[in-house]
Amino acid sequence: MDRYSILPALSLDGILHLDVCHESWKGATFYRFIEDLLDNMNPFPKQNSVLIMDNANIHHRPEL
Repeated sequence: MDRYSILPALSLDGILHLDVCHESWKGATFYRFIEDLLDNMNPFPKQNSVLIMDNANIHHRPEL
């Protein structure tokens, strides 16, 4: 059985970025997701300029 993990980045206007992984999300794959997401974000205080994450372990990597 194949398993996939889907990670969307949502804004008030819809999906900013979406990625599908054929494995569980790990630090390196999440970091790459954030790098790609930042291309769809703007400098503060423009729309889509703030990124909010929960306290999942992969969100606590030093490089983030």
